[in-house]
Amino acid sequence: MAAREPSRYLTRAFPRASVPSIRPQGFLSRRNVSDEAPVRRLSDHLTELESASSLSTAVPDSAAASFDPLARAAARKNQLPRGRYQFRSPKYNRGPLHPHQPPPPSHPSSRLFVPGPFSAPRAEQTFDSTVSPDIMTLCYVHTPPGFKPPPKSARLREWDDSSPYHKNRVLRGPRGGDVLRLLRKPIKFNNIPEIERITIHSYVKNAAAERNSSWLHVAGIAVQAISNVRVETFKSKSNVAPWGIASGRDSVAVKAELYGENMYHFLGKLVDVVLPRIKDWEGVKGSSGDSSGNITFGLIPENVALFPELEVNYDMYPPKMIPGCHITLHTTARTDKDARLLLSAMGIPFYGKIVN
Repeated sequence: MAAREPSRYLTRAFPRASVPSIRPQGFLSRRNVSDEAPVRRLSDHLTELESASSLSTAVPDSAAASFDPLARAAARKNQLPRGRYQFRSPKYNRGPLHPHQPPPPSHPSSRLFVPGPFSAPRAEQTFDSTVSPDIMTLCYVHTPPGFKPPPKSARLREWDDSSPYHKNRVLRGPRGGDVLRLLRKPIKFNNIPEIERITIHSYVKNAAAERNSSWLHVAGIAVQAISNVRVETFKSKSNVAPWGIASGRDSVAVKAELYGENMYHFLGKLVDVVLPRIKDWEGVKGSSGDSSGNITFGLIPENVALFPELEVNYDMYPPKMIPGCHITLHTTARTDKDARLLLSAMGIPFYGKIVN
């Protein structure tokens, strides 16, 4: 180390210019533009291009006459979906009067198109495979060719013109009431009764009586859990003094509308799980109905707690705050008789006096 130290200080003492450079210094030369450089003309550049061009070839008249793009497209074996590639739906719906209307959500070119369903619920499969053919067989009425149904009397009664005030007066309703019921059409292959939608409605009077919104929150969460549909809240339309409910002030009810797959899943749980576990349950009253094919029945809070979604998470719902509910089955039947026939085949029993 002592021998190396003087050499280190000596190298620092020498000027940097005296240290030889490792890189060899090459000769620098710059090439400047000169007027003596040869100038190339435009003709010299054109000689480098191809003399023959594909555009100069003449197309025979026979080939031009035989060209038919429509026939060529029709001759293809695999045709492209026309609505998928040749039309693009508008980004916004500007109303029914706008000339550019979006396609329905079921069309593949729609922005709201959802593929599927790839599997049907069990209740829907039962209806398609068993219930629908059975109803068609039970309600079939044969009419031979040339059959003319007997004439029916008018449903609205005319005035007897015994008074001058009867002129231009509105026709009277049927005897026994002014409500015109839906006319029943013979059941054929194209109008077999089926369930259209299911409505779950729960009225929570404690939400307004105790001024505590937690009752309404628990009811909404419970109905939403068993229906898989976001619920809607409603305010009272009338005053109920004993319960302390004021019209238009207090939210006292929740409702859920079920369609399609959610409807059949709920019906399957109701028929297979909930109703068989209700003790001493006779069924739905035969008088429940609106004479238009809609059947309504109710479940008390103890029965609502039997749904699998509430039973598996029973600790999450306060037992005293689980609500009861009314369930309305909306069908496409015109009469309650056909609606009861459909629901009986789906597994909902009826008891008591049958009122059509």
